[in-house]
Amino acid sequence: MNELPFTLTARRHPAVSALLDSEQVLLESLVDGLGSPLHVVLPEVFEENVAVLREAFAESGADADILFAKKANKADCYVRSAAALGIGVDVASTPELVNTLSGGVPGHRIGVSGPEKDDTLHALAVQHGCLVAVDSLSELRRLAATARQARTTVRVLLRTRVNSQPTSRFGMAARERHAATDLCAELAEFVTLRGFSFHLAGYSTAERALAANEMIGHCVDARRRGSPAAGIVDIGGGLPVRYVDPQRWDEFLQQNEPRHYHANKEFKDFYPYGGQPAGQAVREIMRHPVNDRESLADRADRDGIRFIVEPGRALLDQAGFTLFRVQQVDDRRDTDGYAIVTVAGSSFSLSEQWFDSDYLPDPVLLAPHPAAGEVFPACVAGSTCLESDLLTWRKIAFPRTVRRGDHLVYLNTAGYQMDSNESPFHDARLPLKVVLRSAGEGKPPRWRLDRI
Repeated sequence: MNELPFTLTARRHPAVSALLDSEQVLLESLVDGLGSPLHVVLPEVFEENVAVLREAFAESGADADILFAKKANKADCYVRSAAALGIGVDVASTPELVNTLSGGVPGHRIGVSGPEKDDTLHALAVQHGCLVAVDSLSELRRLAATARQARTTVRVLLRTRVNSQPTSRFGMAARERHAATDLCAELAEFVTLRGFSFHLAGYSTAERALAANEMIGHCVDARRRGSPAAGIVDIGGGLPVRYVDPQRWDEFLQQNEPRHYHANKEFKDFYPYGGQPAGQAVREIMRHPVNDRESLADRADRDGIRFIVEPGRALLDQAGFTLFRVQQVDDRRDTDGYAIVTVAGSSFSLSEQWFDSDYLPDPVLLAPHPAAGEVFPACVAGSTCLESDLLTWRKIAFPRTVRRGDHLVYLNTAGYQMDSNESPFHDARLPLKVVLRSAGEGKPPRWRLDRI
């Protein structure tokens, strides 16, 4: 190989650094005893991230409720942290709702989203007083019928397409939104229109602020149409996470070429790994000017609007990582210029391929042996019989030769990585999750298996 692989060192929370530096024996014994891959989840970091977002909204002068997007990770510990902190949870299926309720989050703090929800989910949401985001006029009629049958009233948001993304499959176009708004007023005995939500692809803070401003206008219009309680704008998730140093990320994008990947693999798009921190994004959204006189937060205050935000990845930033045991090393440096490291597990436990992309932050080699001073270029493959089963297509510059029995750590995998695509392919058992919490200064961390 004529050049060394480009390095994209992953950022580490101090708690993660402490575990990798001081608790290597514990981590290795856990993965050897409980199986590879093994997901380590850190609810204390999740709890820190909640505090950061709360502070960002408060500093921006905005009233907001945080709902953790449960689809980002299945671990029960995050739901229990949400319950303890008094924040809500966003769910999109009956099992997610059941698990959230059993984790201690009351129904009035749960948002139910997802397109065209089934009657079972509707019934459970109505029974527990959840806030339901409705995607269509037909769904609104079904939900109202469920509330009528239960002799109660259901709180709803109307999910609406935004001007910047009119072809989205989620939400109502203008004509349907007007009809749904009028129907809510007509069915006020069974339906209370609380506001509007939207789905927005991408991470543009300006686009999200302008979309939220559209929803404020819809709330004001709904009040005129007979729904006085319309005062909530749900801005969704889409808060970015910074995985690597921004300057290093820019350098990577400038130098990136197919030859840096196994089999000259080409990827059209990557997650913006060098993006801004979520708290900064919140401030930019809330302070974005929406007219000549005021910011989004100022307009919301003037019109009596409260925001809902549904972060998943942003609350899970640094709140977990994944351990793999090296099963075999195919050293092809003499022929191909790099090795292929095969781990016990598969890329189904590192879900960036869901987006036809590669998870780019460098994995960390736990080093029981001292570095030899010679870089070992390698890709990382799973142990299935699929040609496409690579955890890392990009060639990684490991600090020493990787050996069978070593352990690799993929950092910051809690958000949409560690369990989104996992399946019992080849009859393999689904990976376990270990919850780690600090036990006090000078003591090893406490661990337990997560109840999923």
